[in-house]
Amino acid sequence: METTRHFVATMYAVNDGATLLHEHEKLDMWLPPGGHIDRDELPHEAALRETYEETGLEPDLVAETGPYDTEQAESLPQPDAFLLEDIDVHESGRVAHQHMDFVYFGRAESREIDPAGHDETAADAWAWFTAEELDAHDELAADICDLGKQAIEQLG
Repeated sequence: METTRHFVATMYAVNDGATLLHEHEKLDMWLPPGGHIDRDELPHEAALRETYEETGLEPDLVAETGPYDTEQAESLPQPDAFLLEDIDVHESGRVAHQHMDFVYFGRAESREIDPAGHDETAADAWAWFTAEELDAHDELAADICDLGKQAIEQLG
């Protein structure tokens, strides 16, 4: 049986030395805002859209772009990480579903959470974590902790 793979995009939004996470009900883990990339949507656009829908925040994307801006080619904002994530693993060890995750960092102007989409996680389910709080939180996956700290270090 094949492994199903979906493209997703994630945003580590940073404000005043902290990054934003929520406990995802379905996956039972703490995650930053993000989600599936829509048809004909670019990865960085999806990260910004998902962040806005889930939190109401519109962070400034902080990403390098390559050298190409010609009539035929344009460099896209480069993700800070590109991950292959196992989402559905059977008892046999076979991976049925994976996400190919474009991870971006962005600077948020405020910490006020006001979800703009419908059926989003409630505002009070989100929490801002400093680097020290990420280290102290024993329920965080290693990649979430590490990327959160990298985003904070890079964006302050």
